[in-house]
Amino acid sequence: MQSPLPVRDGVNATRLRLPDEGPWDTAMDYMMHRWGHIDPQGIEDRFDAGEIVGEGGIPLDRRTRLEDHTFIWYYRTLPPETRLPVELNILHQDDHILVVDKPHFLPTTPGGTYIQESALVRLRNQLNLPDLIPMHRLDRMTAGILLLSTNPETRGRYQVLFEKRQVQKEYECVSAAEPAAGHPAVEFPVVVRNRMTKSRSYLLAEVIDGEPNAETRIDVMKTYDAGSPAGAPERRALYRLEPHSGKTHQLRVHMASLGLGIVNDAFYPELLDKAPDDYTRPLQLLARGIRFVDPITQQPVEYRSRLQLSEAPA
Repeated sequence: MQSPLPVRDGVNATRLRLPDEGPWDTAMDYMMHRWGHIDPQGIEDRFDAGEIVGEGGIPLDRRTRLEDHTFIWYYRTLPPETRLPVELNILHQDDHILVVDKPHFLPTTPGGTYIQESALVRLRNQLNLPDLIPMHRLDRMTAGILLLSTNPETRGRYQVLFEKRQVQKEYECVSAAEPAAGHPAVEFPVVVRNRMTKSRSYLLAEVIDGEPNAETRIDVMKTYDAGSPAGAPERRALYRLEPHSGKTHQLRVHMASLGLGIVNDAFYPELLDKAPDDYTRPLQLLARGIRFVDPITQQPVEYRSRLQLSEAPA
């Protein structure tokens, strides 16, 4: 559903669905029920100023009945954010798409405590492209190639490529060269297939019984000795990962399932206590490349990240 309010400061207006019925006479009564404990005066002021709108951009006031609208839109009051010490690099831009190198620690889209400090909002503001939309997502802790649509008129033609799995993605990661104790040896290349699920209420993705819905081809690119805190060399490897599906945390889960948890992964195979971001120890996972036949030019294209994993061999 198209928002009647434009993007402001790189951020979309928030859409709220009003209930069909309940103990609230007006839309403002319902918003007070939801958020009045946080900023009751602010809610009243927004209704008085006509800053909360319904379908067609019709301003609501304190007396607007609950049943008059199904959806309403408004701009959230955003808390101040400290700029993350990471930068985006633009690799390609034309009339239809934008390709960037997203750094570790920067989320793809706004959410939670990261609104202005997301790749999407930064780029919208930097390039004055309010219609910019990502065609896929990278985890906050994953770096590398991110493709975004700059043109609403051609956006659907790129979206179809992802929906039909006509986009080939390549990742790299650093992990131990041998599986952890308790895991069998792995003969590479190997294809990992299983069924994964992740609920919004649970932090981690899980492997469950059932028909596989996640598949990754994994191969070793190079093995090498790396230093360790104890000073003794540690045998590590640089791996190439080719996902054939796009489940949340898929690559991290699949590597951990082999006993090869990715270096600096705070989620898999073991969930560590939440700690402040350590910018010296990024997750060693990089979206290295993306390939597809461009639906506008009908020519094959490939975009490659210029970033390097900090713990990969030179």
